[in-house]
Amino acid sequence: MCCRYYIEMSPELRPIVQEMNRAPLTSRMIDKLGRGVTTEGEVRPADIVPVIAPAPSGAKKVFPMRWGFTARGIDRTIVNCRVETASANPLWKGPWISHRCIVPASYYFEWEHLLSPSGKPKLGSKYIIQPRGSEVCYMAGLYRIEEYRGLKYPVFAILTRPPSQPLSHLHDRMPIVFPPEAIDAWIQPEVDPTTLLKSALTDLVLERSDEGSAD
Repeated sequence: MCCRYYIEMSPELRPIVQEMNRAPLTSRMIDKLGRGVTTEGEVRPADIVPVIAPAPSGAKKVFPMRWGFTARGIDRTIVNCRVETASANPLWKGPWISHRCIVPASYYFEWEHLLSPSGKPKLGSKYIIQPRGSEVCYMAGLYRIEEYRGLKYPVFAILTRPPSQPLSHLHDRMPIVFPPEAIDAWIQPEVDPTTLLKSALTDLVLERSDEGSAD
């Protein structure tokens, strides 16, 4: 999965964005991290965006989260996690058990991964991808708390899986996308996440974008 998705201010996403904007943590993250929140448009790694996770009471809530885990010895944030290894990898094991979230988007982007005549990898056309018949793409994620300049704040990564057939010619990974009715169960720590994976959506549609660059 390439590292871009898009938020449109649709009737379904507007209240999610508004809830994040009202959260006291949002203004603190803007102040301490020195960057604004992304509430509409293209989302890139390290952006601060609305993410659905459980409140201490267990109720579903929208939080501002920065996209990407930091890891010692790696000079970039880690934005995706393979679901096949999430339960065993030390970076993801804890969040897999008790810190799961949902990343709402209008759609995500993917680029064709091709080979040039010389055999060197190259990117082809850019595609918009979303669930069939839906204007919202609810992507499964993991989150944890990090700290910067005395501020503790949440960061997230998106879970990926092998692609369904319509997408396999683009890339060897795709995000795990859930229907709305699976959101509440996915974010609850007491639920075994492996039991929910079978409900992930595989019928996604793609449309070529006018934009071509991944930069």
